[in-house]
Amino acid sequence: MEGNNENQLAIKRYYYGDLDYQFGDLRIPNSEGPHPVAVVIHGGYWKSDVALDTIADLAKSLTKHGIATWSIEYRRVGQAGGGWPGTLTDAALAIDYLAELAKNVNLDLSRVVTIGHSAGGHLALWLAGRHRLPEKSAINTSNSPFAVQGAISLAGVADLSLMEDVLSAGEKILKNKFNPVRDLLGGTPLEVPERYEQASPIRLLPLGVPQVLIHGALDNIIPIGISQGYKKWLIV
Repeated sequence: MEGNNENQLAIKRYYYGDLDYQFGDLRIPNSEGPHPVAVVIHGGYWKSDVALDTIADLAKSLTKHGIATWSIEYRRVGQAGGGWPGTLTDAALAIDYLAELAKNVNLDLSRVVTIGHSAGGHLALWLAGRHRLPEKSAINTSNSPFAVQGAISLAGVADLSLMEDVLSAGEKILKNKFNPVRDLLGGTPLEVPERYEQASPIRLLPLGVPQVLIHGALDNIIPIGISQGYKKWLIV
């Protein structure tokens, strides 16, 4: 645990589950609470070679500005249990764990937002909308999922079907095999349509909370059209 003074932020790692990658880093501001909370979610195409340290600077910056941050790790493709449904259920379990953290830390659970980059942007939006999942969905982990007050997507994959189409086209042009969306969900929209219905934020609209989409016009990894298409259907 880091020290807590003017130049350092208190940080502690908590496990929200029993498995190796079911943990998160909680950072607490150097100010009196109760603290608003940002659930910070890293990207990396849901793959195992990218971890939560890649988004640590964002979490630190938010915490320095008075926002507690819960930066979550989750099982990813390439790890046991990663992909469908584990990646999504881990994110759900992680945000629900805020209720447990609040028993010992002065958090304001009425002021919680999700914020994520790329694949983490997908999860940030999905967490805001998972209350709309079918009761018997494999990724529905709770009858009373934690309700957030907003979601921020940083170049997020808001439409998994459209992103899968983009990646499939790229595979044909470049004659390679690279389709992280297909890897995440275990198939194409034609093969596993119900997974796309339940895991894609655009299919869960309206989410019922304010959302902010930030996307670079020249992004050559996640095309800005993914966010633009989502925005057309955005209804709070």
